[in-house]
Amino acid sequence: MSEISAGDAMATAASTVGWRRAGVAGAAIGVIAAGAAAGVAVERLTVGRGMRKRARLALDASGPYGSLRGLPGRATADDGTELYYEIDEVEPGGGTGTGGTPAGNATGPRRRRLFGRKAPAPVTVVFSHGYCLSQDSWHFQRAALRGLVRTVHWDQRSHGRSERGRAQAQGVHVGIDQLGRDLKAVIDAAAPEGPVVLVGHSMGGMTIMALADQYPALMRDRVAAVAFVGTSSGKLGEVSFGLPVAGVNAVRRVLPGVLKALGSQAELVERGRRATADLFAGLIKRYSFGSRDVDPAVERFAERLIESTPIDVVAEFYPAFTDHDKSAALPLFLEVPVLILAGDKDLVTPSSHSEAIADRLPDAELVIVPDAGHLVMLEHPETVTDRLADLLVRAGAVPESSNVGGHGSTAQQPGGR
Repeated sequence: MSEISAGDAMATAASTVGWRRAGVAGAAIGVIAAGAAAGVAVERLTVGRGMRKRARLALDASGPYGSLRGLPGRATADDGTELYYEIDEVEPGGGTGTGGTPAGNATGPRRRRLFGRKAPAPVTVVFSHGYCLSQDSWHFQRAALRGLVRTVHWDQRSHGRSERGRAQAQGVHVGIDQLGRDLKAVIDAAAPEGPVVLVGHSMGGMTIMALADQYPALMRDRVAAVAFVGTSSGKLGEVSFGLPVAGVNAVRRVLPGVLKALGSQAELVERGRRATADLFAGLIKRYSFGSRDVDPAVERFAERLIESTPIDVVAEFYPAFTDHDKSAALPLFLEVPVLILAGDKDLVTPSSHSEAIADRLPDAELVIVPDAGHLVMLEHPETVTDRLADLLVRAGAVPESSNVGGHGSTAQQPGGR
């Protein structure tokens, strides 16, 4: 391979070694939700590249996770960025029609009139996803709740089907407060009235904290319950990511410069990420899951979610986590039912961060899931769905007689075990 100039921001990436180094850096940063995976040793696969490609295609076909779709819509953020969301409506008779819209009613659910007034708006459950993911990361929970409760799934700015942040394209630093305002725009567009239940994973949980901090009246008047999954209220700069102290300190010293360089040379790094798919898959497993026995189709699904996030987006979001501190906003959640759930082997937002949130919210339910990593909702979907269903019952979003059952289990999906 000939030498390729990467400009002033990066040294020349020469031959296969250069591409591989760029790919390792891109993959490492892309898989971690709040840090870097420098120094991770991964055993290389020995099978041929063609066989590995065929295996990935087979997994994609056998495990069509992320295929659920709803009624699409777009909200406009305060900087003009278009935020994509989907709604799964509830049919009065139970169950949803194609695309999340009730069967036989293409324009949405028909509301019954009571003495000339429309019935109260239903409870809406709004799901916010994490860093380097998309709304599809809630696949199993979405499958379990379809038809039982009105849900909204949205893509954070620059993620999934949402538009690249317009302010960021102009060089404006993205912060968690901006994400909180984005969530407010989505609620205004997709659930303008009625109670809401807010569910957030990792960055999505931080987004909910920022929403509450900036819009306390919304919390007081409309929020019926909150679920924090694998998230943190601050001090993410102290997370070790499972690395030795010396390694963590080294990463923190060089990471800002590395991120700046990678973000400015996105095309080079993206090609490198594709060239190091095996290493990328190993990093996914280490930093996403805590148990050894994970459905290969689910592993592949997580890989596809994360690798779809452009490296320049990865780079521009990272500083927001170091700055994140919303511990002072936690008392705003004291008056509503709260679920706090985390994996006991989460290397990205360790369960100690969930315990710290629970210390500030003594009435909240704290669930630490054994043998679970950062993507606990994909790794142990039955547990997450069960606790979420219980929260929805406590919030009055679904009747206690509702039977969520085994929906959302990998065992019931094509390609699952």
